[in-house]
Amino acid sequence: MNKKHLAQYNIIKLKDELNSPIIKEFKDFLAPVNLLAEESSGFIWRLKDESGESATELETPYEDKLIFVNMSVWENYASLSEYTYKTVHSYFLKSRKKWANEIEGHKAVMWYIDKGHIPTISEAKKKLDLLNQNGSSPTAFSMSELYNESGEKYKK
Repeated sequence: MNKKHLAQYNIIKLKDELNSPIIKEFKDFLAPVNLLAEESSGFIWRLKDESGESATELETPYEDKLIFVNMSVWENYASLSEYTYKTVHSYFLKSRKKWANEIEGHKAVMWYIDKGHIPTISEAKKKLDLLNQNGSSPTAFSMSELYNESGEKYKK
């Protein structure tokens, strides 16, 4: 039985503001894709602004106002992976070049948290910074170099 949950945080740098025609498809599907996450097996929590649909109106720690953040908590990696790669969400990963500019370094990070803990954006940014500075570790890791909640590296 898991004693911890898996937190994930990712950022995207949009090519233009959310109301731009370039970003329309991305923006139009935020609410349905977020709802799909909430209805997915193993989902615990996700970051939301006052609209309750996305996190696009939240203040972020980035000076660039085209960088948007997303964060969620899952029971385990298997649940997160199922949602990320085996639902319509995967289309948006594959198509992100339509809406997003490249960001240097990692754009996503995962780490384990105690059950019941809700991570903050500040905490998440520190984890992403740690991953970019030191590479994957049990404290902050990428989707390509996973760790279990005991801190051991494991293969997908």
